[in-house]
Formats: sequence, structure tokens, C-alpha cells
Amino acid sequence: MKGTSVTGIQPEIFRWARSTCGLSVDDVAKMLKRPSTEIEAWESGEKAPTYPQLEKLAYQIYKRPLAVFFLPYPPEEAMPQREFRTLPDADLETLSRDTYLHIRRAHAYQSALKEIFDNKNPADRCIWQSLVTSPSNSATEQANAIRAFLGITLEDQIAWKSDEIALKKWRQAIENAGVFVFKAAFKQQDVSGFCLMDENLPVVYLNNSTSKTRQTFSLLHELAHLLIGVNGLSKFDTRYIDRLPHVQRKIERFCNAVAAEVLIPSADFLQQAAQFPAAIEKASEELFSALAARYGVSREAVLRRFLDQGRISQGFYEDKAKYWAAQKTKSSGGSWYLNQGAYLSDRFAKEVVSRHYRHQITLEQAADFLGVKPKSFAGLEERILQGAGA
Repeated sequence: MKGTSVTGIQPEIFRWARSTCGLSVDDVAKMLKRPSTEIEAWESGEKAPTYPQLEKLAYQIYKRPLAVFFLPYPPEEAMPQREFRTLPDADLETLSRDTYLHIRRAHAYQSALKEIFDNKNPADRCIWQSLVTSPSNSATEQANAIRAFLGITLEDQIAWKSDEIALKKWRQAIENAGVFVFKAAFKQQDVSGFCLMDENLPVVYLNNSTSKTRQTFSLLHELAHLLIGVNGLSKFDTRYIDRLPHVQRKIERFCNAVAAEVLIPSADFLQQAAQFPAAIEKASEELFSALAARYGVSREAVLRRFLDQGRISQGFYEDKAKYWAAQKTKSSGGSWYLNQGAYLSDRFAKEVVSRHYRHQITLEQAADFLGVKPKSFAGLEERILQGAGA
């Protein structure tokens, strides 16, 4: 009966399902349009939801299979608070439900990679197995080694005609080095991306809601996390770094330094910066834009280089970065298939399609691996075979 309470659910399952979505009791009550005391009663075992309420909890709020609620105890699952130590505890506590779901999806992709590739990386050489990287060593030397391994010269980079092409090229090179790069549009836009380390199949997951230049920087930042063997979760506003314990603060500053040095080599930057006036604050917008375009990075990344050199104040950097951020315009949504194809790791997506063609996996399995419904597979398949986007 619809109005009959469901029996046989352990209260800790309700608490686990809520906490692994980053929701409070009040959040769930608001989404269900029920009093908070009712949710608390379910979680204490005093009462139980009706079947329609349980379905809404499972499918709409917690995004879990209904069957998981009838397990005898919660399944083991990594929580962001234990998994990511590159954010202060206070920032980890403010992660939104949407971000929790993206982290869960990234784990699902990583599990799919292990199944599809039999837990063996298809790359000829894996960058994290070839480069010894440490925050205690020179960021410049290690950035040069990364660029050399990826096979991207400064001349190649300067020749790219757009931020979109730059992101695509860096992403392709990093995927060729054994790292699988996924993207999604985060609702929590202050999160720039994260990575999940693995001995064989590491994953980088970027926030597609940010600019192409920001995604490129985040991609190199998360690669640096992987090269020192840690999971990382990063935010757009880097002031969080100052609130970290010493070890984690050193790691985050190192990853930023490596990403900046890979994208904006110091030697070339010093030559180009000679075009700027001695008082950087008086430089024109055109100068900043031209230098940013040379490297395929944001104007803020260029400004950060001047800050690191001590040529501008922290206050000027923050005010100018805030001013530029306010100028950004939202792009159109575009084709769903185009977006979804760009979100997926190119090597992973093509392998899934190839295995479906060879009748090694069913349509339903292929769609499940790619995170779409079977009816959407044909359109997405066409996009995947055309090649990855940025």
C-alpha cells in the first residue's frame, strides 16, 4: 500500500545515504517537503518512510539504487573528507550535493576503466611511472620534464589559435600519457576540478562551467597532484591554500607553480614581460590579452606571474582578477551530444564503442559505461567517433 511504512531498513543506511550526498537533515526535509523531525525519526529507527517516499529519497535525492536501502549495513565508500586533504576541513564541509555526485561519478568511471581495460593502462608510457616528482625539488625543472614527456614545445603552444584548441591539445597529450580526463558542468562553480589517483588508471575530472583557460590550468594542476601520488580537489579562489596545514599548503603551492611553469615558461615570460611598463599597474588591457593569448592562458594567470615576481601587490592582483572575472559571459548550451562527447575521456569512450562494435558488451552495458540511456547511445556514438572536443 502506498501509505504503508516500509519495514526492514536499517536506520544507519538512511544516515549513510544522506551524509554521502553532503546533505543535512534540513536539506532533505526541504527537498521532500516534510518536517525535519520526520527525517530524524527515520534515521533513528523510530519511524520509516512510505514506499513512494523511499523511491523519491533513492532516485531523486540520494541518487542510489532502491536495493541499497535494504542492505544489512552501509557499503564501504570513500568520503571527500577522508579522500581529499588538499582543501581545509571547513571548505570540505561546504561541498554541495552536486559536487558529491560528481565525485561519485568519477569513481564509477574509474571502476568502468578497470573493467574495460582489464585494469591495465593502454598508454605506451605512463607519465606518473616515468617521472619522479616532489614538492621539495625545483618546480621549474619538473615542469620542463613534464612538458618534454608530453611532447609539447613552446613553439607548438604559441601556434595554437584559440583557448579551445589549447585545452584540446593539452588534454590529448595528457591522455596519451595514461591519464583519463573527464569533465562535467558543476553547479558549485568555485570548484575547479579534482583527481583520483590509481596505480594503473588515474582520473582527472574538470569543471566545464569554468573558462577553457581555467580548465587548462586546472588540468595541469591536477596532473601535478597525480605525479606526487595524491588525490586533489581544487578551488578557483586560491586563498584556501593559506588555511591548509604546512604539508598540504606546500603541495598546493607546488602544484600551482608547476602548472604555471608548464603553461608559462619563466625564461620566455621574462622576455615577453619586457614589453610591459615598469609599473605593471599601468599596462594596457591589450598587453595582458596578447600575452595571455600567446600561452593560451587567462589574463589572471599572466597577472599571477607578475605577482610571483613581486612586481604587483596582492591587492592589485585580487582587484584586477575580480574585475576580469566579472567580464566573463556565459556561452550557449550547444548540442547535448557535443557536450556529452566532450565530457568523456576520449580514449575511454572510443574503447567502449569499439567493444560494443565487436559484440563484447551489449548496448545497455555500453550506455551504462558512458553514463547515458540506451536510446541516446547512437547519437553519442557518432560524436565519439568524430573525435573528442575540448
